Amino acid sequence: MLPKKVIKALEKIVGKDCVSLKKEDLLCYAYDATQITHLPDAVVFPHSCEEISKIMRLANEYLFPVVPRGAGSGMSGGAVPIKGGLVLAMSHLNRILEINEEDMWVWVEPGVITRDLKMAVEERGLFYPPDPASQAFSTIGGNIAECAGGPKAVKYGVTKDYVLALEAVLPTGEIIQTGKKTIKGVTGYDLTSLLIGSEGTLAIFTKILLKLLPLPPAKGTVLLAIRDLNALPSVMHQLLRAPNIPTAIEFIDDLCGRCVEEGFRLDLLKDADGWLLIEVDGTKNSVEEVLKFIEEIANKGDIDILKMENEDIWEIRRAISPSLYRLGEKKFNHDIVVPRSRILEMIKKIKSLKKAYNIPVACFGHIGDGNLHVNILFKEGEREQAEIVTAEIMKATLSLGGTISGEHGIGLTKAKFLSWEVRPEAIDLMKRLKRTIDPNNILNPGKIWP
Repeated sequence: MLPKKVIKALEKIVGKDCVSLKKEDLLCYAYDATQITHLPDAVVFPHSCEEISKIMRLANEYLFPVVPRGAGSGMSGGAVPIKGGLVLAMSHLNRILEINEEDMWVWVEPGVITRDLKMAVEERGLFYPPDPASQAFSTIGGNIAECAGGPKAVKYGVTKDYVLALEAVLPTGEIIQTGKKTIKGVTGYDLTSLLIGSEGTLAIFTKILLKLLPLPPAKGTVLLAIRDLNALPSVMHQLLRAPNIPTAIEFIDDLCGRCVEEGFRLDLLKDADGWLLIEVDGTKNSVEEVLKFIEEIANKGDIDILKMENEDIWEIRRAISPSLYRLGEKKFNHDIVVPRSRILEMIKKIKSLKKAYNIPVACFGHIGDGNLHVNILFKEGEREQAEIVTAEIMKATLSLGGTISGEHGIGLTKAKFLSWEVRPEAIDLMKRLKRTIDPNNILNPGKIWP
């Protein structure tokens, strides 16, 4: 429990209406998409950078934990207040502050919803490419904390590729500005890159400068059914060497296809080993050329072309994750990445684990950049078995030269595997950086390493 004098001080900083000790509010801010749950002692809704600075100074004075939280859509437990303390809900900092059409950048606050930002800049003929599956409700601040990706990463990269500058509050309360409005700049250490992907452990973002691109005038989408997965490496090799690389190359395995098929009753996703959902963008002529190129690739291989309208196909892709609950009451969702040349080996390893442990293991995801979302479905009594399968997946990923997380982060769920990938010297450096920036271990303690 936080002392009464701390609660009074918080109410003085943000206003009494923006501090909650109600059980229903504590429950709402106790978990993220992992469903791991720990109650905080209080929830505070700040309105400004200055208020957050005062809160952090108070936290260091009374030594209570502070956990910044966006929409709670994270998949690694990063926003779960496992040490109690204070949840800093960033929902009131939700303004798009300025869109600069000439220099193509936008200033936003961290609570802006990703899709709202994308739609706002598209009205100006501009484009913010990062598109996590949670874009309808995830926030820009959360995207930056985890360095979110998405289907378009194969062509356009991930969140870190669009962050030009940050205003942030350090764990000890200092307000800093990092980065610059210019495209180039190497003045001093790259503190912006250090803070991106730091999972809320090094700073609290209060203002964010994002790079924008011109909005592509045309796009097209095609769905391919692959009857034999052994054709996958050749198809991928050709797609990634296309004159205009596809915007997205998404993979759906047979188990995912079956679940979506049963849920949507499409009579479409069947009689194949897997599917590729491919989107291309650019000028009208370039889109038509690439779609023709894809058709030629399909005709040479053991592949069927299932063309549909763009949003119909993406509805199928968005339906995969929830539809998998047809296979089990609970699931572990892992976002491993392997070199693109090793994708088929990884998919075959996943299929072998499914057989060996007699437990549903499905995979889908951003195959264009080697990122697979591996879902292990289980009943409560099968949790230990699911954890064994998880460990086998991590081992296989690393043996193929991959990484255990591409976009979800380490948080709580992968902390025990961090040392499998990162050398002790590097982990020690990370811990020393954390101690230097956050000497009292106030900000989001207990994350990344056990």
